Amino acid sequence: MKRKSKNITRFGSNLALSLILMLTSCYKDKGNYEYNMPLEPKVVGLDTIYNAMVGDSLIINPKFENIAKEEIECIWEIAVPEAIDPSQYTYEGSALRTVFGLQAKLYNARLTLLNKTNGIKYFYDFKIQGKTEFSTGSLVLSEENGTTQLSFIKPSGEVQARIYEAINLKSLPDHPLSVHFLANKFTGNTPLGYWVICKNEGVRLDVNNLKQEELKPGTIKDNFFLAPPTIEIGSLQKHVQGVLMGVINGKFYGGITTTWDQANTYGMFGTYADGDYELHDKFILSNINDMVSIIAFDKNRKQFLRFNLYGAPMFFGTQYTVTNSAIFDPTNIGLELLDIVQINNTDTYAYCKDVSGTVYELKFNVNFNGPFTFTPLHKKSFINQQIITDKTKMIASKNGYIYFAHANKVYSYTPINQNLVEIDAKFSNEVSMIKLSDDEQTLIVGAGTSLYYTNVSTGNNGVLKNTIQGIPGKAIDITWR
Repeated sequence: MKRKSKNITRFGSNLALSLILMLTSCYKDKGNYEYNMPLEPKVVGLDTIYNAMVGDSLIINPKFENIAKEEIECIWEIAVPEAIDPSQYTYEGSALRTVFGLQAKLYNARLTLLNKTNGIKYFYDFKIQGKTEFSTGSLVLSEENGTTQLSFIKPSGEVQARIYEAINLKSLPDHPLSVHFLANKFTGNTPLGYWVICKNEGVRLDVNNLKQEELKPGTIKDNFFLAPPTIEIGSLQKHVQGVLMGVINGKFYGGITTTWDQANTYGMFGTYADGDYELHDKFILSNINDMVSIIAFDKNRKQFLRFNLYGAPMFFGTQYTVTNSAIFDPTNIGLELLDIVQINNTDTYAYCKDVSGTVYELKFNVNFNGPFTFTPLHKKSFINQQIITDKTKMIASKNGYIYFAHANKVYSYTPINQNLVEIDAKFSNEVSMIKLSDDEQTLIVGAGTSLYYTNVSTGNNGVLKNTIQGIPGKAIDITWR
């Protein structure tokens, strides 16, 4: 009984002590503290963006206030996605002094300032835009009396004619087809080179100096792991990952994208998409949410073919479901394909002729990314039979127009209502090239030895905006950056 009473007494004492502690902890903190925050250093003269000429000195020398010089430690970092060793582009010192040896592209950079007295770090972000004399402008591929020429147009409009020969001291291959500026969308649009494509060969150029590549494959023949005995290029297009894809020797080839885009083998051609087919030169490279599929045409069997990119191009032929073969049978159209265009990765228009020479417009949609359907929409005799031949140039815009170039005229065509009108700009020479600007507000027309920039924005029907003269020969293609 005494033990129980003793335990109760002890419990009461503990409870009383707990109450006292609880009450004292509830005392309100008056918050009368003085904070002595260190004065933040001020960086004076650090811009948000710097332009750096490739091969020249890059010097960034800001001033520092509110901190003694001996208390500062600075680290400069340039983020180079294509670098094997990122630490190669890390520098120490109160100023950044280096020879800018990167590419002509935009790089993110950071200055980290360490206050050695208290260990606090401060971060200042900026950008560096690499440039060369060829960083901004257009490359024009032309044919002058049977000789392939390449010219550079400066932003001012000045034409540096025949620049390939001037820089490389040799001629380009004959029979020019196209010119491409390649960049990888998925690594910040890293520039990967220019390709000049001709009928039986092609040349790759360094984007910074327009010299033929020496480290990476410099010709189409060298761009094969195992080149075929002969090369006949139908047409090549650029893929969003900065490689070429298209028709060579009647087969479909695609540059490899399964390695680092700075590797010498990136974009090289392996084997073609295996299958029994003989392709027409024209094809559609359709891109929906970065899922790429190909609509091609077998010129012997007169049928539309399906290709998919599963690491590399793969041939699936007519492995698709036709939803309405009563309009036309895509597995056997019985017509000769002249050209094919696609509006905004959806409505596709193929222009074909029969044995009598009648030209038909075939409209269709496909879903080659699954469930693999082919939907014929119409087959109509084209409203102007004279302007569609195997020499007609055509290009489609995302907003529903198709532009045709025939002889010395360019037409704007709305396929929904079959409205065909000649654009406002007139040309005295045969039109050899048409191309839309990136924003599709300008239609560039090559005629004679000139380029005509016409306004095709909403409410305009190809009003002439600007003319560039002095192109050697007739324009074949143009690209820009």
